[in-house]
Amino acid sequence: MDQTLRKLSLILPGLLLWGAVQANTPQPEPEIKVDIEAIREFIGEMVRRHEFDARDLESVLRQAKLRRDIIRAISRPAESKPWREYRPIFLTPRRIEGGRRFMQENADILQRANVSFGVPGEIITAIIGVETFYGRHKGRYPVIDSLATLAFAYPPRARFFRGELEQYLLMTREQNMDPLKQTGSYAGAMGMPQFISSSFRAYAVDFDGDGKRDLWQNHHDVIGSVANYFKRHGWRSGEPIARRVKVKGEGYRALLGRELKPRWTPAQLRAAGVEVPADVPAERLATLIELEGENGPEYWLGWHNFYVITRYNHSKLYAMAVFQLSQAISAPTP
Repeated sequence: MDQTLRKLSLILPGLLLWGAVQANTPQPEPEIKVDIEAIREFIGEMVRRHEFDARDLESVLRQAKLRRDIIRAISRPAESKPWREYRPIFLTPRRIEGGRRFMQENADILQRANVSFGVPGEIITAIIGVETFYGRHKGRYPVIDSLATLAFAYPPRARFFRGELEQYLLMTREQNMDPLKQTGSYAGAMGMPQFISSSFRAYAVDFDGDGKRDLWQNHHDVIGSVANYFKRHGWRSGEPIARRVKVKGEGYRALLGRELKPRWTPAQLRAAGVEVPADVPAERLATLIELEGENGPEYWLGWHNFYVITRYNHSKLYAMAVFQLSQAISAPTP
């Protein structure tokens, strides 16, 4: 095996090829360096731990393309925008109407998911709406390109994406998929709910019992899998998600921070100048959130279920967009 890997190391520099996007770049950009040693180690680990064939895996990686557009995209995520610019991306009349239509067309499945997992249909729908506009935009990047580029040519997240590349290769083997033909987001997220490979293997369910887990076309599996994801991350049926509040003085600023997990009691919040409604139970912990709104700062309390939404995407902006979209699509129509 060591001899095989030594032979492979001689040809590894050719495994990741330049994508066509590089040739069309109008201005020269800094060279992207590929971690050849990491590729060699990755192949060795896949052979030893999961009994992959080294030459088959080398063949797959040889066909992956190094893509500058993927690195540019992950370097400028939408979550870096202020709330006043982020919110209008997702809270649009078309997306709200699309969510209402999705809920109507899938009412029985959403109800069954609610009974099975305790997750409201509007939350499941809002996730799918934010992620892919209810399946319209599932991603155009070859997943192998995305994961190989980020695993071996993007040092800030290389370790994470090597793990996802490992999970992707296991997933495609288990599901009898061609690893070269799957498409998704620039970060390798797939299907209507945009599950990354590790999430697919851990949380995707066969919700209609046909023997497959299809997150691309099968609404039963898509809805059931999103609901299962939330239940497994601790969703509490019937509990609130978030509420806008007012603040006074300056003491509340000490409670603001990057920590998304709820930690402040209503008494602590009130003592700091947060006007917590009287009907909030004394034991219900919250996080205090500040957002840059169109008319100045907005302040919100995010409770446990808000935190659960951030397990899907670790961003308060994302979670707030899902929450507000779910409210809009479930609100009575005039």
